[in-house]
Amino acid sequence: MTATPWWRDAVIYQVYIQSFADGNADGIGDIAGLRSRVGYLSALGIDAIWITPWYRSPLHDAGYDVADYRAIHPRYGTLSEARELIRECHAAGLRVILDIVPNHTSSAHPSFVEALRASPGSPARSWYHFRTGRDGGDSPPNDWLSVFGGSAWTRVQDEGEWYLHLFDASQPDLNWDNQEVRAEFEDILRFWFDLGVDGFRIDVATALMKAPGLPDLGYPDGAFLADLTRPNHPHRDRDEVHEIYRSWRKLADSYDPPRMFVAEAWVDDADRLSRYVRPDELNTTLNLFYLKSAWSAASMRTAIDSSIAATASVGAPTTWSLSNHDVERVVTRYGRADTRRIPGVSGPELGPVDERLGRRRARAAALLTLALPGSPYIYQGDELGLADAQIPPAARQDPIWIRSGGRRWGRDGTRVPLPWTTDGGSYGFGDDGAWLPQPAGWGSHAVEAQDGDDTSFLELYRQALHLRRTHPALGGTNAVTWHDAPRDDVLLFTRSPGFGCLVNFGPVPAPIPLHGQVLLASDGADFDGLLAPFGAVWLDLDHATTRTPHEEPGER
Repeated sequence: MTATPWWRDAVIYQVYIQSFADGNADGIGDIAGLRSRVGYLSALGIDAIWITPWYRSPLHDAGYDVADYRAIHPRYGTLSEARELIRECHAAGLRVILDIVPNHTSSAHPSFVEALRASPGSPARSWYHFRTGRDGGDSPPNDWLSVFGGSAWTRVQDEGEWYLHLFDASQPDLNWDNQEVRAEFEDILRFWFDLGVDGFRIDVATALMKAPGLPDLGYPDGAFLADLTRPNHPHRDRDEVHEIYRSWRKLADSYDPPRMFVAEAWVDDADRLSRYVRPDELNTTLNLFYLKSAWSAASMRTAIDSSIAATASVGAPTTWSLSNHDVERVVTRYGRADTRRIPGVSGPELGPVDERLGRRRARAAALLTLALPGSPYIYQGDELGLADAQIPPAARQDPIWIRSGGRRWGRDGTRVPLPWTTDGGSYGFGDDGAWLPQPAGWGSHAVEAQDGDDTSFLELYRQALHLRRTHPALGGTNAVTWHDAPRDDVLLFTRSPGFGCLVNFGPVPAPIPLHGQVLLASDGADFDGLLAPFGAVWLDLDHATTRTPHEEPGER
């Protein structure tokens, strides 16, 4: 009997490396800090870690501007330390997934530096998208906009050509029609696979191929982010991209055991999304239907059903995540009146945050997420119940904030270094200081404060992850069976054998219509068959029990 591939139901923990743990006291997270916390990650109950870019880079966009894909940035450590980390993770039963950034390089990458020195039409420039401008060369070649604000084109200081960058000007887009670019990235993948890396998360996986001739979008300024998934988009989700991923899959499958890929694919159409995870393409894709859903029973059920249908149609598993390094933390989003994830909008313009409410909802959402079939992703700090931090304008570093002239809040608030201890100069992140300022009182959410407290966020995650490994219905890809709930603002489903999950999205207690032993409750309260407001409960349906009240959770 063939073993089920590990990635089909793995719990994957995202390490935003410069904010995870600082091992050399320079205020920036690094490999040494990560190595010191492998025991914490293993004890949490996860199966793999995904590490954000640690490559050599000018760090204009937190490492997503790569200057050397085969080297570690000195601020994070050395290649030798990376090898040791991979070895130590494997010894602890953890797989290692890296980020690969194939849409663009850094403007400091040797190939782009060479392209700038070369003449128009040269082979060196064919690695990127160089074009002559309009209006006598003085205007950009087309109307494309950068995700970070402003034009997607920057003019070079020679004969007047412009180069394309869908993100920051320091991140020129590669030309994937060039076979040398394709060969280079396959060699990069081999380099890391040979070092023992188990897989890659593919950044901006839908954007590699551009329409011939680079035609205008035809949208007014401001409509760009809302229209990334329109049909036949000139630089998103083009059919030609799948040839690249079929080649990558062949490469990954040539290893024993096979390596894996997960795509960052912002695609709203279920059929289009399923194409990325066909049997001969990528293994999984991040689930952005689910991440964008509002806190409501109807919205969540629609996201769950559409996600499962999209991947099941091609035999792939579904992934689930509530937040990541690019979006608001789930506590912050769920603490607002409008709980949707709205592209291009963040910060105070979305309205005030009730963190107490956000934490209650986030605890329930964690149990919902970890009860689903497939592969959940946990963003570092979500297991601590962290909310976005308020970063003073002078301390902000996100290029979104900078390029928008402060009009768009950016992502710094979700990237603040983790608190490990209740006090100290950086709450245990390092010896002293952190690259982004940590809020006063950050230590009340620290690992040290929550460790061993059964009412804490951390212990809720630990218990849920332990049950997910040990209960026969959890993990795996066995189906979700929906049942009639007592109210419209309640979700109720079972998984075989003998598991039930009830989530109350509403502000008043909800009846629990199933009979079984309470395995875990998000708020620790189960009063006479009623589930608390904004709560979730896991039930072992094969074992009935007398229900008694439990202590209310701490509000970390």
